[in-house]
Parts: sequence; C-alpha cells; structure tokens
Amino acid sequence: MLRVQKPREVSSMDHRIQQLQQQPVPFSPAIRKTTKHTAETGTSFKDVLQSAQELKISKHAKQRMNDRNIAINDQQWQVIAEKMSDAKKKGVTDSLVLTDQAALLVNIKNNTVVTAMHKADAASKIFTNINGTILIDK
Repeated sequence: MLRVQKPREVSSMDHRIQQLQQQPVPFSPAIRKTTKHTAETGTSFKDVLQSAQELKISKHAKQRMNDRNIAINDQQWQVIAEKMSDAKKKGVTDSLVLTDQAALLVNIKNNTVVTAMHKADAASKIFTNINGTILIDK
C-alpha cells in the first residue's frame, strides 16, 4: 500500500524588501554648549592636542630621579620627547631610553616616563616588556 504524505505547511512570509523611513537626528544642545564653552575659555583643539602630546613624568619616576640624583635638562627632555615621537610612528609602545647618564623606562603610548635609574645601575639589569630601545648620546 502506498502512503501519500501531506505537504508541510509553509508559513507565508513576505520576501520583498521594505524601505524604512529615516528619522531625523534630533539637535543636541550639549554639543553646542561645549563649543561655546571652549570659545569662552580660549582653549582650542590645538592646545588640548598639544597638552596630550607633552611628555609626562610619573610620580614614581620623579621620586626615583630625586632619590638617585638624576638631573635631565630641558634640552635633553626635548630630545627624548622627539625620539619618543619617532618611535611611536614606528609602532613602539614601551621603550628603554638610554642617555649619557640615565636609563628611563617609558610608555610611549601615553608619553609617560615610568621609572628612572643611573645608566651604570642599568648595566646589571634585565628589562622586560619593552619593544624598542632609544639611544641618545648627548
């Protein structure tokens, strides 16, 4: 005996593409206030960007520099900042900076000096978690 099966019911689905109505974006007064506030205080985007790019020295690094009598003049800091910028362009994120008198561990991503020691003390150390070294002979 031959059995005949009933076809399965297929749900009726509309396969046409429907176009949605676009809703207008509401005006946000908060954005306008921020712009107005920026204009009133005189803080420009350029100033904010420059302050974000400045070299920072962590509290720990300042303490180590004071404890170890490490003095780095403004000209040397400028050279260090420039070399860190160059290293950042090459993808370096954490680096060892060696100057004539000091060894600095820096986080280039955040433009921050993390710690400092005399160069002679660095000779007997192993530095890990760095992906670049900056040598400054001045």
